[in-house]
Amino acid sequence: MTSTETTEITKLPPRLWIPWLDAGLTVLAFVTAYIMRYEMQIIRPVMEINATSFDPYWPYVTVYVLWLTLFYRGAGLYRSVRGRAYMEEFYTILNGVTNSTLVVMALSFIFQPLVFSRLMMVYAAVTTVTFLSVARVIQRMVQANQRAKGIGIERVLIVGAQEVGQAVLRTMLARKELGYFPVGFIDDDRDLGWQSKGQVRDLGGLSGLPKVIRDEKIDLVVITLRWAHHDEIVKIIESAQQAGAFVRVVPDLFQLNLRHVQIENLDGIPLLGVGQKASIQGASRLLKRVIDLVLIGLTSPLLLLIFAAVALAIRMEGVGPVFYSQKRMGEKGKLFDFYKFRSMIPDADKYREELVQQHNQDPRHPKIVDDPRITRVGRLLRKTSLDELPNLFNVIRGEMSLVGPRPPTPDEVELYQPWHLQRLQAIPGLTGLWQVSGRSDVPFDEMCLLDIYYIENWSIRLDAQILLMTIPRVLLRQGAY
Repeated sequence: MTSTETTEITKLPPRLWIPWLDAGLTVLAFVTAYIMRYEMQIIRPVMEINATSFDPYWPYVTVYVLWLTLFYRGAGLYRSVRGRAYMEEFYTILNGVTNSTLVVMALSFIFQPLVFSRLMMVYAAVTTVTFLSVARVIQRMVQANQRAKGIGIERVLIVGAQEVGQAVLRTMLARKELGYFPVGFIDDDRDLGWQSKGQVRDLGGLSGLPKVIRDEKIDLVVITLRWAHHDEIVKIIESAQQAGAFVRVVPDLFQLNLRHVQIENLDGIPLLGVGQKASIQGASRLLKRVIDLVLIGLTSPLLLLIFAAVALAIRMEGVGPVFYSQKRMGEKGKLFDFYKFRSMIPDADKYREELVQQHNQDPRHPKIVDDPRITRVGRLLRKTSLDELPNLFNVIRGEMSLVGPRPPTPDEVELYQPWHLQRLQAIPGLTGLWQVSGRSDVPFDEMCLLDIYYIENWSIRLDAQILLMTIPRVLLRQGAY
């Protein structure tokens, strides 16, 4: 979705049905546990004296469900929190089930019922955790699908175009599952050099805030100004609320990323500890390198077959080399030879500048649709991304990784603004956040923001997520020219 589109963005209805769904699944878990214990007789057979109908268990089910609901409400499970990790929800579910099971067990010891199976309670606990956890996974998948269709997305206006504002923008662009659509930014400082970045437009100064909210149908205003502008922040909050938008304020905290701040409590006094920024260095870099080589080694038999088939197809099409090499800039601006399967006619680079101008492309990241230089085999290779497989040679040589920013050419880097150079602070990769976010359809500035987000938030988990997301993107040929 771009700024020129007029797609109707709607809101998800309040999820008041979730507690009722949990209650229904909990009852179903008890029924399942009853079947496992009395009909299937898993683990231990049932004595005849204990064989009974489900009716005696209804009081315990009622207590169990009520206690579980109260626990989850108190723990905030039913509060809508964007970006909440799945494992956080899972631990809350597990703690609630454990707590409720102990309560029911305690009641059974107090009242000493004639019919009660402790083993069935264990089955009920395990089944409840399973049902509620799976329900959360399905809910997240449905929510992601709805947001991909524009349902439940909030249109966001960022107030402040300095580093904190850019950090907010990077996160919103990188994590689309959070449901934010950054429309633009406003700032009175016209000397920041932060022009429109892809879909995110420069919408003027602070005085135009009410008009921008109405014209752009803004749902949420995120204020990222420094605390030195306290009085101005208060006025912006009042103005935004009067215009009908919700307001959130991001503390600049001396331009620190809160991900790297540890909060301690000294008898009620909050202490903020500043940790080092995450970086792909030392043991982290070694682990990333080991994973790259292991994955290449495990897939090498299949890769060799694909290499042979692609090389044969290129050779049969006509004259010219099978491989194409080009000078690219890697980590910290280090030059290296970048390898691909040749997908264009020989000497295609001679026509590059003319085509960039002819198609009015951004010279920092030109992507020409229906490029006349591409061969028939090359077009198929590009659609399937098979032309990039020889990048694995660069990965083996340590010049690239499987995941990271794509390496630019030296002439592209000459056109960079200073903030663009931040994307060169990590080893380049075969795939990355911008590839799984639209590939060639992603504007250059937005691509840089995604790369910077990746560098600042790198983890093995993030690499695994990007690799898994790359597979469907390649198969569906999204953004591939």
